[in-house]
Amino acid sequence: MRMDDMYQEIILDHYRNPHNKGLRDPHTGEAHHINPTCGDEVTLRVAVEPAGGGLDGSAIVRDVSYDSMGCSISQASASVLTDLLIGRTVDEGMRTLDAFTELMHSKGQGEPDEDVLEDAVAFAGVSKYPARIKCALLAWMAWKDATAQSLEKKEGAS
Repeated sequence: MRMDDMYQEIILDHYRNPHNKGLRDPHTGEAHHINPTCGDEVTLRVAVEPAGGGLDGSAIVRDVSYDSMGCSISQASASVLTDLLIGRTVDEGMRTLDAFTELMHSKGQGEPDEDVLEDAVAFAGVSKYPARIKCALLAWMAWKDATAQSLEKKEGAS
């Protein structure tokens, strides 16, 4: 099996069998993003919990849930995101986001780090198609905004 075929299967599997789909409570932040080019939408919730007494980069991402509609790429990307980020620290999540964003802007030339991106390496081929990059990044940008909202709320409460 060719690598591209394997990657396509990963994307289709996450599209057909999405992980963590369906908005859940409790949550500490929520963001709704739309890709105006194609109409894909995602509402994403995050539950961030303090680690070591404070809510900062060492806070733990306890849950990520989402509701979405759109193409297989945006749907699968949201599913993969939840697998990668639940249980990690916010800092680890941001590093994963940076690695995924870098991959998406590599124009197919990037060498993804499988240890960091795991199933998200399947989106390497997407980076060759500029119109599809926003689809793959939609849930990730929503996660970033929902997490920032969580951290701001906690700072304001302190």
